[in-house]
Amino acid sequence: MRPFSTIPTDVKQNIRYILTDIDDTLTDEGRLRAEAYVALEQLRERGYIVIPITGRPAGWCDQIARMWPVDGVVGENGAFYFRYDDTSKKMIRRYATAHNLRAENKIKLAELGKLVLEQVPGCAISADQAYREADIAIDFCEDVPALPTNDVHKIKDLCTEAGATAKISSIHVNAWFGEYNKLGMSTCIFKEEFGVELEAIRDQVIYAGDSPNDAPMFGYFPNSVGVANVLEFEDTIEHKPTWITEKRGGAGFAQIARELLNCK
Repeated sequence: MRPFSTIPTDVKQNIRYILTDIDDTLTDEGRLRAEAYVALEQLRERGYIVIPITGRPAGWCDQIARMWPVDGVVGENGAFYFRYDDTSKKMIRRYATAHNLRAENKIKLAELGKLVLEQVPGCAISADQAYREADIAIDFCEDVPALPTNDVHKIKDLCTEAGATAKISSIHVNAWFGEYNKLGMSTCIFKEEFGVELEAIRDQVIYAGDSPNDAPMFGYFPNSVGVANVLEFEDTIEHKPTWITEKRGGAGFAQIARELLNCK
């Protein structure tokens, strides 16, 4: 991982798209601070396409798509994308799976949640679960005392043993039934909403993240960036980001924005 401050000018000038995780990438200790929000706004005002890629729930993503200075949002780790059309005043909602299948999977996920709570004392169903449509989030440090790493991995193992896909973020283990992921739905929104193939323009993309569930995105995009707190996972993350910021969380994201805006 190289310091983001050393990224070549010609690479920065080629960037057109900003994809970013939310928790602990845009936020600090659960709060979206002014510095990060202003960075999003400034990037969009200068013509960048800005899309959060998050594990957060559909209810939150509806609000993000409507009210944040962004061009859409991929939520629940790739279960859908939402994009608000300012002209027609309509929300575009695109799901990876059909409504009836999501309903069936919700029942299975509720049973899985009960199993995990029985097997791993101290974890909890995430407080945002009521706003989810396609996955379950097991909280291991957001609203509960932080669990040991071994317990976090036990949660993930219980989910995968039940046939679910499971990913560890900085605060939750997210689990779902289905083959979709963040990268697949990112490819979808680029093709369907912006008319471009993601593979063809991936060197024009910055993906910013902070944790193991960002690893596939780090590995796919040549100009991936980890905010400084990604170092907490340096020994366990499968694909490391190419670049790393000097500061953590939202301040690190703001550094990315400054570097890009100052060379445009």
